[in-house]
Amino acid sequence: MSMRRIALLLAEDHSVVREGIRALLELEDDIEVVGEARTGREAVQLARKLHPEVVVMDIAMPLLNGVEATRQILKALPATKVLILSAHSEDEYVEQVMSIGAMGYLLKQSSSQTLAQAIRTVQKGKTFFCPSISRRLQHLAEESPDPRRIPGKRRVRLTSREVEIVQLIAEGKANKQAAAELGISIKTVEKHRQHLMKKLDIHDTAGLTRYAIAAGIIESRFEMQIE
Repeated sequence: MSMRRIALLLAEDHSVVREGIRALLELEDDIEVVGEARTGREAVQLARKLHPEVVVMDIAMPLLNGVEATRQILKALPATKVLILSAHSEDEYVEQVMSIGAMGYLLKQSSSQTLAQAIRTVQKGKTFFCPSISRRLQHLAEESPDPRRIPGKRRVRLTSREVEIVQLIAEGKANKQAAAELGISIKTVEKHRQHLMKKLDIHDTAGLTRYAIAAGIIESRFEMQIE
């Protein structure tokens, strides 16, 4: 009788990193990588199609960041477990993904054995954190008894669609490109853009980009576009 394998979706935008993780996980008898996503949007689409038991998700994903991708996956597939594997350990990233239901958080310098152990643990419905993240979570709990509080940098709460629009604008996508990516009309994108600027009291694209960076919607690597 063959061992049942954990169906896993791997979401990582860097090809070399993604291929390396896949190669390591293929050495595990009880884990099967059933899909790979290069963007947050692709991760959501593949999750809906493949129904993986576990998603290993990077936070810094293009087109749709890992936080919002996680939110959308868990809304569509409540039984799927999301494990964050990121280079970022800042409080706002940890707090956001934990508040929306991610089951674990590892830093990319973790060993392959630790990653495999984390996948098995979250698949069983238990949480798993690397030591430095555990310390940060303890710190956050001491500072705020409400684990669902919105980080200070995101005083205004955005809808999932608004987060998508902000990220695409911050990544330099024109209205036409954003409309094509989201499958909506250019006019709808323009309306969202105008509403966002009014809601956030921001009046230009550079301001929206700075907001996206400060709110953790995109990585600071995009700062080069607004300098």
